[in-house]
Amino acid sequence: MKKLALKELESLFAAIAAQQTLYLPQDDAAGQAQFAAWKEGAARSRRLNTARSAKDLFFPQVENLAGFKREGKSIEIFETREDVRPFTVFGVRACDARSFEILDKVFLKAPVDTFYASRREMGTVITLACTKPDETCFCRSFGIDPANPAGDVSCWMDEETLYWQANTAKGETLTSELPMLEDGGEEAVKAQQEKLHVILEKLPLAQLDLSKVGAGETEALFNRPEWKSLSESCLGCGTCTFVCPTCQCYDVQEFNTGKTVRRFRCWDSCMYSDFTKMSAGQPRPTQLERFRQRFMHKLVYFPDNNDGQFGCVGCGRCLQKCPIHMNIVKVIKTMGGGDDAK
Repeated sequence: MKKLALKELESLFAAIAAQQTLYLPQDDAAGQAQFAAWKEGAARSRRLNTARSAKDLFFPQVENLAGFKREGKSIEIFETREDVRPFTVFGVRACDARSFEILDKVFLKAPVDTFYASRREMGTVITLACTKPDETCFCRSFGIDPANPAGDVSCWMDEETLYWQANTAKGETLTSELPMLEDGGEEAVKAQQEKLHVILEKLPLAQLDLSKVGAGETEALFNRPEWKSLSESCLGCGTCTFVCPTCQCYDVQEFNTGKTVRRFRCWDSCMYSDFTKMSAGQPRPTQLERFRQRFMHKLVYFPDNNDGQFGCVGCGRCLQKCPIHMNIVKVIKTMGGGDDAK
């Protein structure tokens, strides 16, 4: 394990940024934390988590796929993807680090999504352990330890020191290029972890019961009458899907510039009435069906196809951002027979 005095943190960022683009959480004009490229003097956000996850850096909201140019009966197809250069993202929380495992199961499974794969290959993830989790956090329910985050490098921070632990070959390579890091810090990290575990046990959602959801529960849950009451207040705005670190749905569209046609993909939402709409119509024509699809996928379908792993990481963003306070915790509690989440 390595350590660095926090007063030297700027020099650490500068050393990384001198080799490759460095992204870290920074507060935007609206006061929300977003991952942005670091520049000298840029202030790191002190917020618990970013409004949107680091997923954006590996699976962008809008991404060019190909271009077409027609002359007469001849059609030319040309490359429009941007070259992906090495980059590092600092400050990823444990919940978002787990989300990469979920996205990998989707995009790196045959046929491999080469756009996503190239970013995963070029990106180095530095995680940062939590010290003050929010009341909306429930990552522990999914076996995630925010005191011991995964990633190529794991970091912990107290009032005076940053602690650094390389976990992968990428992490080791990056560490070897940062001579300002010194050995030590194991006891301080252990003490911080123990303190955080005490806090986690007291969170409102610490005892969230997942026993009624998961792999093999399709028949038991699909026709439950509670879906009607749960979905009635849903606006279908898609906010929950756009802030979710594990949502991976996208649409492919084309834009005619007059001279060429640009094919691109952009995030989509299963909560939208025109999602996967085809000439025969919408396969899920009602809000109830679309609402049920979203939560069944996270809690049942994904576990069914991925050795029991849930498609949720408990980051709490949907609890914070839903305008009518409908979220995955309410669904879990309702289907489990408990009280609705507040």
